[in-house]
Amino acid sequence: MTFELRELYQQTILDHNRAPRNFRVVEGANRVAEGYNPLCGDKLKVSLRVDDADVIEDVGFVGSGCAISKAAASLMTEAVKGKTTKQAEDIFEDFHRMVTDAGYEPDRKKLGKLLAFSGVKQFPARVKCASLPWHTLKAAIESANVPVSTE
Repeated sequence: MTFELRELYQQTILDHNRAPRNFRVVEGANRVAEGYNPLCGDKLKVSLRVDDADVIEDVGFVGSGCAISKAAASLMTEAVKGKTTKQAEDIFEDFHRMVTDAGYEPDRKKLGKLLAFSGVKQFPARVKCASLPWHTLKAAIESANVPVSTE
């Protein structure tokens, strides 16, 4: 990864940490889940409004955490809004492979701004921070009634 690209990715994460998008509870949410990362102290709640065709009409999150978890949640909400739950789960799978599999070459077009987290795999403790929002989203999609934990 070039220095310029790494710098752009850092700026993206900092921007989404300072001004997270969709940082709110979704009005009329019909799917909700909570997630917790005991290692870092990240806590968040993801709320969705999913229509009868399984399209995520609206998505939001609230909570507290480190810059990586907050930016990951913010970028995640932008990436999945308007997608079907199946498409959102597919993006999660690509994202998860990108942050955990050193040999994986992510689909740049599919992941877009989420590529900002491609360097996280070099810091195993931070992988949990970046993936917590995604695991929580998946639990919300599946209507799981137990909190998600990265442990």
